[in-house]
Amino acid sequence: MSRGALYALSCYIIWGFLPIYWKFLSAIPGLETTSHRVIWSAVVAALVLIWQRNWRWLGDVLRQPRVILTFAATAILILANWLIYIYAINNDQIVESSLGYFINPLVNVLLGIIFLRERPRLWQWIAIAVAAAGVTYLTIDYGRLPWVALGLAGSFAFYALLKKTATLPALEGLFLETTFLAIPLTIYLFSLDQSGQGTFGMGNWQTSLLLILGGPLTALPLLLFSAGAKRVSMTLLGLLQYIAPTMQFVIGIALYHEPFSQSQLVGFAFIWVALVLFTLESTAERRRLQLALRAR
Repeated sequence: MSRGALYALSCYIIWGFLPIYWKFLSAIPGLETTSHRVIWSAVVAALVLIWQRNWRWLGDVLRQPRVILTFAATAILILANWLIYIYAINNDQIVESSLGYFINPLVNVLLGIIFLRERPRLWQWIAIAVAAAGVTYLTIDYGRLPWVALGLAGSFAFYALLKKTATLPALEGLFLETTFLAIPLTIYLFSLDQSGQGTFGMGNWQTSLLLILGGPLTALPLLLFSAGAKRVSMTLLGLLQYIAPTMQFVIGIALYHEPFSQSQLVGFAFIWVALVLFTLESTAERRRLQLALRAR
């Protein structure tokens, strides 16, 4: 296995196991857990940048209001994504959260159509239609929108859309996003501690340690993803991206015994069929383009 494939595989495996980690902190309110995740991620990113002596980019960014506003927006989106994700784990909705990451690639295509005026190919339209049918079926079955899945997919898809216009690498972007959020969230945690409602440093050192380690466990897969994406083909990366939601799906059912009915299986089957169509079509199109380039 190449180094790039190993980086990408490691990234998705870590993301796949993360529900187990956050489940240990499920007794803590979601906003408090997410606040620690943001703050300790900022600390990790800052320490890596200090080790690399990599700060020249910051001066250039501070002179570009558009870049600052873009990353302020991505910071809000990633905060929303993390809050929904922690909420799902705390409330035994890991299976539904996996659905969000299954449909995320298709939501990316949909946003590309709407905002970037991209022209989808026929089989992409078919994949989107099949996925929409699956979401509609699950909505009828649940008696409500699967808002956890849609919230995760939508927030991350808009995050990716804005990231397409950003010019910073993964580490620098993570530092900027988490730093934007760290100040108000630090004030929030301080107010919790002052009122005696905070968790960190309140006698249970194991819980405090888990909150701190949430920072490295957030930063590490992002850095692995960035390193892997530069070294492997988009086809391989596209196939590997389904590892994490598949692991989450299995963990939710097998480890935490979340309910999963036959009717839910039908809805998920629509999504899986859509992903198979999308992946096969994307792979075939990339091969066609590669052959065309070689012919030239």
